[in-house]
Parts: sequence; structure tokens; C-alpha cells
Amino acid sequence: MHPSIDIGFTTLPSYFTLLMVGLTLATLLAHREAMRRGIDGNTILDLGLLMMAAGLVGSRVLHVLADGHFWDYVHLCTDPDQLPGLALSGGRRCVSEAQCVQAGLGDLCDAATGLCRQQQDCLRVFKIWYGGYVFYGGLLLAVPLGIWFLRRRGLAAWAVADLAGWAIPFGLILGRLGCYLAGCCFGGVTDGPLGIEFPRFSPAWQTHVDANLIDRHAVHSLPVHATQLYEAGASAVIAGFGWWRYRRGRHFEGELFFQFIALYGVFRIAVEFIRADERGAWLGGIVSTSQLVSLPLLIWAALAFWRRRALPALDR
Repeated sequence: MHPSIDIGFTTLPSYFTLLMVGLTLATLLAHREAMRRGIDGNTILDLGLLMMAAGLVGSRVLHVLADGHFWDYVHLCTDPDQLPGLALSGGRRCVSEAQCVQAGLGDLCDAATGLCRQQQDCLRVFKIWYGGYVFYGGLLLAVPLGIWFLRRRGLAAWAVADLAGWAIPFGLILGRLGCYLAGCCFGGVTDGPLGIEFPRFSPAWQTHVDANLIDRHAVHSLPVHATQLYEAGASAVIAGFGWWRYRRGRHFEGELFFQFIALYGVFRIAVEFIRADERGAWLGGIVSTSQLVSLPLLIWAALAFWRRRALPALDR
């Protein structure tokens, strides 16, 4: 686990950095393909920047409201001592406040535990570089905003959306690798060959300590499903398949976007059953936030394929 990346003169938060690199590369690839097909490249770049902004805002909002972290932000404003401390990369103990600040893990170094802690911060909810996102929140905001933007620019919205059908999952590959480095989005305990252990003070380790599965002196968590890597692999497959289909041709405009929605939705519903991090629970704990959002999106995609037409139908 490496929640921060040391580049010599400073450190960068792993998840946010890889997420932004992935989204930037996805935008550039979509721009290149759009130019090849005669679509205005500047519009695609503008759209990419708008989608990144909308994605960050939407995913942040859903994280705060539906992921079970609302009170963390409340406590950060009212009583930061109620929040657990965080370890440096590899479970290292901090010895100075500068280490915590550079790693983006807090403002104070607790000498007794060697963990980074937070100062009172009532504005943390707006500081997106600290992480805390739900992908579907960004998608739900970005899609209608993107349709509105493309219609104002006079482009066929669903034809452009087919670029996103493979570009978005491509960007998700690096985003999920960032999750793995940060230690978030981990899976449940497993004794299978794919199980991985996270170091002391990682989110998985803390969860297992709180559940009395391991002692507080344990140097690592129990082996868990590497759900972050599962999602990165699934995103790679969806992106590759979408790219192959894009080059072969579509049956209707928007087909590849809905193909992405359907494939990712099915996988996301499945992988949520083996995730163990706190991510919101609904209907009496039966489904998670992402599973709940996946269901109507799958119905939307199914209707589009059944009618062989993107819904809603948009004029050029």
C-alpha cells in the first residue's frame, strides 16, 4: 500500500494522481479518435475538461451523502479526535508533521502512535485532492451535462458518447490502480490464492481490528480479495472490447456507451458482494449504493438495445 507517491521535491496522493492521469489519457485518446473521424477536436477537449470537473463534483457528492462518511466530515469540523489516525506508506510511523503534510494524510503527527491525524477542518468536504469519490455519482452528473454541452455545440450527442464507451473504462483502469495503492475499496477476507494482505494501519487492517479478527499489534491485515485489481482488470476488458467494437462499426448511435453501462453495471453488482469497505447500505443492508444505482442504468441500457436506439432520442 502506497497512499502517496514520492517524486523527490514533494509527494502526491496516489489515488487522486492516478485518477487524473487516467482521465486525462482517456480524453486525449478520445480527442485523437474524434479527429480521425472528422469530429471537432477542440470540442472533445472542452467536453473532456467539463466531464472531469462534473465527474469529480458528482462523485464527491454521492460519496458524502451515500457512502457512510457524512459524519466523518462532521467530526472533522467539530471534533477531529474521533477520527482514526493514518499511517505513512507501507505502514511507516511518522516522526514529524512535515511527513504527514507531504503525504496528504493529515496535519499532525501523533508521537505516541506514529500516526498522522487531522486538524479541525470544516472545509475538507471541498478539498477533492484528499480522495473520497463514488464513480456513479460522477457519471450521473456528467451524462446529462455532456448531452447539454454537445447539443449546444451542434454535435450528435450519442455519436460522441460512443467515444466514452471505451474511453471512460480506459480511464478507470488507472483510477482503480490508485485505489489499490491507497488501500481503499478492499474486498472481504479470503483464503484463496488471490488474497492479498495490507499493512498495519491500512483501511483493511483497521476494519479487521475493529471486527476483532486480528490483534492491534498485527503487522498486516488478513488476506482479502483484491477487488481494486479485479475492477481494473474488468475495466481493461470493457475498454478493449469497446475499442474493438468501435472500429468494427455500430448498429446505432450510443450503442457503445450503453454497452459500457451494461457490462460495467453487471460487473459492479457482482463485485460489490465481495467488497468489505464502508460504501453505503440500502434496503436494510441488502444492496450497496453502487448496486442500487446499477439497476436502473442496466434497465436503461436494456431498453436502448431492445429498441436499437439511444434513449432519450436527441436531434442533431
